Formats: sequence, structure tokens, C-alpha cells
Amino acid sequence: MKIYIKNMACESCKILVKEALEEIGISSVKVDLGEIETAKDVSDADKLKLNRLINKAGLELLENKQGILIEKIRQVIIDYVYKPEERQNIKFSAYLSKELNHSYTYLANFFSEVEATTIEQYMIALKIERIKELIIFGEDTFAEISYKLDYSSAAHLSNQFKKVTGLTPSHFKSLKEKRRLTIQNL
Repeated sequence: MKIYIKNMACESCKILVKEALEEIGISSVKVDLGEIETAKDVSDADKLKLNRLINKAGLELLENKQGILIEKIRQVIIDYVYKPEERQNIKFSAYLSKELNHSYTYLANFFSEVEATTIEQYMIALKIERIKELIIFGEDTFAEISYKLDYSSAAHLSNQFKKVTGLTPSHFKSLKEKRRLTIQNL
């Protein structure tokens, strides 16, 4: 049985979900970002228990098809931004269509209708948070970050970063208290 989870965006989330499943006594075949596959069907009572356990971490079970598709779109965007090795020089629109087996136009219109933001705006917000993370780690130059995130240049990255945050990447780097958002708050 497949169960879909909203806001599951990191390895820590996977660990938390695995622990919650063990606590309830549900054996899982696979736990991926946004999706669990169980060996047996899960009762409504167990789903309710699971939902209560994962809600503490901002996660939530998805029951309707709309929510499931939105979460799948989000996961593909997250993978595209955070795992550049998987995208193999393919345009995002083609990548999303291929991954979800729908036309990009359909997915973009659906996402905009349900989320009241565009896929592009969501992706930019996610990229900005990824840039902040990479700046905080301090291992990459702005040019390397721009290459990793498919910006045409460090200047393009800097302009978009400033447009969204009001700060230049250099100014952000110099701040004592770094301001980052969780993926759930994008």
C-alpha cells in the first residue's frame, strides 16, 4: 500500500517516519521523500496514529489526489534543486513532465490553481533557500553556487537573490544571524 506524506523534504524526515511506523507496528517496504510503501494495507486507525506522530514535525498524511499530485510536484522540484547530478542537463519543464507523466502545461496550471503561486516562483524560493544554505556552509564560491543551481552567471544569481531577499549574497554572508526558511514555509 502506498501512503503519501506532505512536507517530507529531507533524510531526517525519512528517519522520523520510519521510527513512527515502527512505533505503531507497521512494516514498511520503502520510505522515500513524500511516499511510504507498506507490506500490508494500513487501517484508518493506524493512519490516524501515524498522522498524529508525524504532525509534531510538521508532516501530514495526504488522502486526496490533488494533495498527492501537488506533493509529487514539490518533490520533483526539490530533487531538481538539491540533486543536480540527477537532472543531466535537461530543462526543468521536460524533467517535470517526464517524472510525473503529464504535460508541463497541465502540471503548471494545476499547481498554480491549488497553491496560488507558480511552479517558477516556488522553484525560485527554493533555490534562494539553497543558496543561503550553501553560503552558510561557505564551501563554494558564488560562481560555483550559480553553476550548481543552473544560473547563467554569478551576477544573475546575485540579482535574483537581491530581488527576493533584499540583500546581496555578500551582505547575507556577512550577517551574524542567518535568516533561512524551512521548506514547509516556502
